[in-house]
Amino acid sequence: MPVTTQSKIIQASLEATWDKLGNFHDLSWAPNVVTSCDVVGPIDGHNVGAKRVLNGVFHETLTEADQDTYSLKYSIDDGPSPVSKQEVSNYIGAIKLSPAEDGATLVEWNSSWQSNTADAVDFCQGIYVALLDELAASFR
Repeated sequence: MPVTTQSKIIQASLEATWDKLGNFHDLSWAPNVVTSCDVVGPIDGHNVGAKRVLNGVFHETLTEADQDTYSLKYSIDDGPSPVSKQEVSNYIGAIKLSPAEDGATLVEWNSSWQSNTADAVDFCQGIYVALLDELAASFR
């Protein structure tokens, strides 16, 4: 099972960081990575079952959200190669926030999926590293 794991210290409080990450429908903090986030269906971005389409190609669903533990999980239901539903299945992304020194926040972002190849590893890791860099920059 291929996996990716990325983390970054964000110079912001847990609450401020969660305010940006906790709304599944709002990625305005990552304008250089996410050019569009289309809401699909009536479920609010803070609730399990919320759906979105990122950049017109990544179809995702919020599967878990816990404000008390500052964590969420989502599935990628379809996307471009190498994460299309023909190439991967059971794709789960997870974000977990925890306190770091001096009031900062550690953001851990990992993902796993089933596939016959590891083609998606570099692709996904690059996207998540870029998203974490955007998140950090959004607090400057």
